[in-house]
Amino acid sequence: MRFVSLVPSSTETLLDLGADVVACTRFCEQPDIAHIGGTKNPDIAAIVALAPDLVVLDQEENRSEDADALAAAGIELFVSDVTDLGSASQVVEDLAALVGVAPPTAAVPAVDSLGLTVFVPIWRRPWMSINQQTYGASLLDHLGCALVTAELTVPYPEVSLDDVAGWGPDAIAVPSEPYAFSDAHLDELRAAAPSSAVVRVDGQDLFWWGSRTSAAVGRLHAALAAGEAQSR
Repeated sequence: MRFVSLVPSSTETLLDLGADVVACTRFCEQPDIAHIGGTKNPDIAAIVALAPDLVVLDQEENRSEDADALAAAGIELFVSDVTDLGSASQVVEDLAALVGVAPPTAAVPAVDSLGLTVFVPIWRRPWMSINQQTYGASLLDHLGCALVTAELTVPYPEVSLDDVAGWGPDAIAVPSEPYAFSDAHLDELRAAAPSSAVVRVDGQDLFWWGSRTSAAVGRLHAALAAGEAQSR
């Protein structure tokens, strides 16, 4: 089958499964594969012209109007909906079945619980975070980290530095994406919560699910453990 993937996590996973990915988005970090726009603004005409057997999308990553346009053009779609480790594992199995290979046998590794309360900023101006309905939260829970924003009502809530100060998390895990936080931004977080360990983590490991998950667990665990230990 010839695939077009509009989801960076799925692109990475499909390639690891040996799939024939003929096009992907510019955010997929695959320079040797044709790019057909971004996750929110794909070139529908270019995708249709490629005549793929399947286009892979995600409910959160992509727009419903683009899915509708592709379906109207007679393109078959696979639409994932990943909100936790369980649904991420299921998507890997589903993609493997579509490729025609056995799914990876490596399970998400068990790790020692970090026992930390954690704040995760994902944007600035306004400051934003994640709640318990997200894949990142599920991954942190597996590491033994309790999100201070877990119970907020929307998946990506707006917060303030005063909120962060009030929560007083053990650690502030600052991901490398989707926002490029500078050292000055980290200083703002340290000033707001001086007792918190401010730790840079790999945003792809935290938010990209799929074939990278098993290794990401170990890398994130090590980064948070080291950052928290240095702050003592």
